Amino acid sequence: MTVLNSSIKIPSAPTIPELEAGDHLDQRAFHDRYEQMPPGFRAELIGGVVQVPSPAKTRHGLPDGLLCTWLGVYRGQTPGTEFMPNLTTVLGGDSEVQPDGVLVIANGQTRIREDDYLIGSPELVAEVASSTASYDLHSKKRDYERYGVTEYLVIVARQRRVVWFIRENGVFVEMSPDAGGLLKSRVFPGLWLDPEAFLSNDYAKVLAVLQDGMKSDDHAEFVKKLAAT
Repeated sequence: MTVLNSSIKIPSAPTIPELEAGDHLDQRAFHDRYEQMPPGFRAELIGGVVQVPSPAKTRHGLPDGLLCTWLGVYRGQTPGTEFMPNLTTVLGGDSEVQPDGVLVIANGQTRIREDDYLIGSPELVAEVASSTASYDLHSKKRDYERYGVTEYLVIVARQRRVVWFIRENGVFVEMSPDAGGLLKSRVFPGLWLDPEAFLSNDYAKVLAVLQDGMKSDDHAEFVKKLAAT
């Protein structure tokens, strides 16, 4: 008869199971587990399903840096707005995401919960989609749409294209460039983007176009409106 070595201990199951891609959870259960994960671990709950993205490479990092610079400069010249990168955002009972950037209006569609997480649907969500493109453009887009995000900007790194969705009659439609090839936010006047310059990582041109937008009458009126609220 074989006798088991009594010194070998079978590890006990953790009190809260670790998150794994494909888990089906509600937002509260996901959040409880997420807070127990090691530092640096990243996951999102999209449509009730856990997604764990691959480690970020330069294909993601380069456009992400430009995206954050572009949004940060706009926020700097538009009091009454706030830009936050990589912020955990609770959209609803089955959706907790961490977009690359959100731009919100103070006292707008979102609020900060007592535990310091953002609750609600940002006016603008921006994502760099590389390894995550399979759900950024599908299941995550559906969540943003159904929970009321107003605009959704996606930098599709591998396909080298920029897609900007705007809400019309409750659904997302893709924005068309203007005659000069620029994409211009409807929610944030003056937030102008040259997609070709962006895809070329041309900081100077991207920021020059943005500065032109922030010199527009529409941006000036928007700043006045925000100051009056």
